[in-house]
Amino acid sequence: MTERGTVQIDRHSEPHGNGLAGRLNWLRAGVLGANDGIVSVAGIVVGVAAATTASGAILTAGVAGLVAGAVSMALGEYVSVSTQRDSERAVLAVERRELEEMPEQELAELAAIYEGKGLSPATAWKVAEELTAKDAFTAHAEAELGIDPSDLTNPWQAALSSALSFTLGALLPLLAILTPPTVRVPLTVVAVLVALAVTGAVGARLGEAPVWRATIRVLLGGALAMATTYLVGHLVGIAV
Repeated sequence: MTERGTVQIDRHSEPHGNGLAGRLNWLRAGVLGANDGIVSVAGIVVGVAAATTASGAILTAGVAGLVAGAVSMALGEYVSVSTQRDSERAVLAVERRELEEMPEQELAELAAIYEGKGLSPATAWKVAEELTAKDAFTAHAEAELGIDPSDLTNPWQAALSSALSFTLGALLPLLAILTPPTVRVPLTVVAVLVALAVTGAVGARLGEAPVWRATIRVLLGGALAMATTYLVGHLVGIAV
């Protein structure tokens, strides 16, 4: 706890950039994953409902789409994050080796980084020396590479999060389409559009983008997907 004038500040309660940005990225990814689940499964079940009124066939198609989509999302995220983590580990290994082989050059490089951020040469050098004395590897990794060595992304966590968010989004159209045949398609369309409006608005807020523009874009995309699959399902149903 410190004082600035008459204002007391608890440093432990202040948000810190890296942690906050990381949490927002995860939350934004979750919203996008849920959005994918809503649109993907809604398109499947609406298309099948246009071809048949058999609840068993619609449910089977919806569940298959949910499982396939969740697995695909998890696999894609696992591969992507694993590749990123491997790249981060590779550059961190290079940085560690450079610190061992040329510590003086690395110290000068760190000082130059802080000088480039606006510190005076003397202050930048002092900051570099103090950070190096405390934890040279972490100091250089964060300043030069923008990587926190103790907080690398976990690919398994990313995969599970993507699968879970997709599944939660997909459950809405899957449950809505199981209502009575006379109302199932319009009810599903309304439920999906409302859910997409919410996810679009939340995603825009997290990304600090215009809410209405993002929401309308998501609504148009979802409506187009359902209209297209409904038309295809209707045509296939007639042909069969």
